[in-house]
Amino acid sequence: MKAMILAAGRGERMKPLTDITPKPLLNVNNKCLIEYHIEALVKAGISQIVINHAWLGEQIPKKLGDGSKYGCSIQYSPEPVGAFETAGGIIKALPLLGDEPFIVVNGDVWTDFDFAKLKQQKLTHLAHIVLVNNPEHNLDGDFGIQGSHAELVSKQKYTFSGIGLYSSKFFQEEFELPLGLGKLLKQEIDKKQVTAEIYQGQWSDIGTPERLRKIQEQQA
Repeated sequence: MKAMILAAGRGERMKPLTDITPKPLLNVNNKCLIEYHIEALVKAGISQIVINHAWLGEQIPKKLGDGSKYGCSIQYSPEPVGAFETAGGIIKALPLLGDEPFIVVNGDVWTDFDFAKLKQQKLTHLAHIVLVNNPEHNLDGDFGIQGSHAELVSKQKYTFSGIGLYSSKFFQEEFELPLGLGKLLKQEIDKKQVTAEIYQGQWSDIGTPERLRKIQEQQA
């Protein structure tokens, strides 16, 4: 199984930190955010990783190399800044990801999620996503869950963690780019093509300098 780490975002809310550094290369305890994901994926037995990049993107392959120092193989999918959005970036990288189900994780989240769970997950629909309890900045949540299916309408909604397992068929219609992953998920959830689980462990969207400092303090 392969995995893709989404690392192409501009990181507007992280300014001025992201004026000179792409958000996935920001440090927590002397290690880049994206390195934690790489190490967790390798620990789960996933050794083929695709990373997209755009804003200051040349810094990412320069820092990570071919992945050999992490015990994996890294391929890169470069993008023009702002051209594709999240789902669009995955669509562009499909030739690198192949036809088998693959994991996708946002490069700017902090989590102790065990990716081995997704590696072992039997994909019965087009996608399986991981939901988490709502943080303060997203109290209304994104999606509900009924049985094993993600739901658009629900009394209790949870936040999409940015972690999921996808069939390549999820992305193979004709789409107009740029295209956000959230929009595509809503479309397929409405068709009952997305299953979900709730994760209760550590998770944080590192979307602002304040949230980054909080994680840095916790891990110091």
